[in-house]
Amino acid sequence: MPSNELAENAARKENENERTAGSPRRRGLLIAAGALLACSGLVGYGMLDTDERPKPRAVPTAEVTYEVTGTGTAEISYLARSEDGTATVEKAVTLPWKKSVRAPLGKTPTVAVVLDGKGGQATCTLAIHGKHVQRATALGEYGRTTCTGASG
Repeated sequence: MPSNELAENAARKENENERTAGSPRRRGLLIAAGALLACSGLVGYGMLDTDERPKPRAVPTAEVTYEVTGTGTAEISYLARSEDGTATVEKAVTLPWKKSVRAPLGKTPTVAVVLDGKGGQATCTLAIHGKHVQRATALGEYGRTTCTGASG
């Protein structure tokens, strides 16, 4: 082989060695860049697609005082701070009983009293913002009464 050919072959091998020597580094950089992009995409997706929803606004309320006086034992249902308007029920309450709560505006404050089988006498009263609104009385076995008023 002439020396020119040997020099060309040596130069060609050197170029191939340089290309293959740099190749693993390049591949590593490409893999790292791809992984970084994938992680960034997942983080971005997580930030944009959250399950958090805006919190509902607070419902305005009014101070309501329920009172049941009398004798005997009763079941008492009343409206309190439940935003969906469901009643709170207390069973086997020995009278007298009194409760002050914050009730949502727009819902009618109500206290309902049902005496037990032993009977007795129960009078409910309702006050909204400290102002007396209604009074009603129940008598006898399973006697019932209800007091309601507008809170708005």
